Amino acid sequence: MKYLPLLLTLACTPALADDDAPLTINGCTIAQESQCPNANLRNADLSNQDLRKMNLAGADLRGANLRHARLDLANLEKARLQGANLTRASLQQSNLRLADLRDARLIAVQAWGMFAQGANFENADLSAAYLEFARLSGAKLHNSKLQAADLEMTWLSKADLKGANLADANLQEAKFGESNLEQADLRGSRQHYANFQDSNMQGCQGCPTTWD
Repeated sequence: MKYLPLLLTLACTPALADDDAPLTINGCTIAQESQCPNANLRNADLSNQDLRKMNLAGADLRGANLRHARLDLANLEKARLQGANLTRASLQQSNLRLADLRDARLIAVQAWGMFAQGANFENADLSAAYLEFARLSGAKLHNSKLQAADLEMTWLSKADLKGANLADANLQEAKFGESNLEQADLRGSRQHYANFQDSNMQGCQGCPTTWD
């Protein structure tokens, strides 16, 4: 019976739980630095996932749940994020150039230094978003919600902010050169040292008058 202790040990050793394996969706491994360009992740539940440095360029994330997801330094260039929920997600220094985020929810996202030149945020909700030093030049923000957002030192040159709600936002040192602020709402916003040179302010509420 000298083998009995060994047999008992093997019998009592728990097998590797399925939960320990990385989540895989349509061939895409959901993990840091994973390579999933053009992946089909439509309507996927990725809430609370660690997706830092992940390559999701061109991925289909329409309707995906990304609440509290960590996407710092992730590559989401040209990704499709229409209707996605990114509430309180972290997007610090992530690449969202030319991404489509129409109707997406980005409430209270942490997006310091995010690169989103030419991205489409039409009708997106970015209320209370932290966007300091973000690059949004040429972005489409038509009718977007940016109430109480932090846009200090954010680049918004040539951005389309027609009808956008920036009430109570921090716009200190933000760059709005040649942007479209037609019908936008900037009432209550902090505008110290912001640059509005050559921007269109027709019908804007709360826009400065010194740049006429």
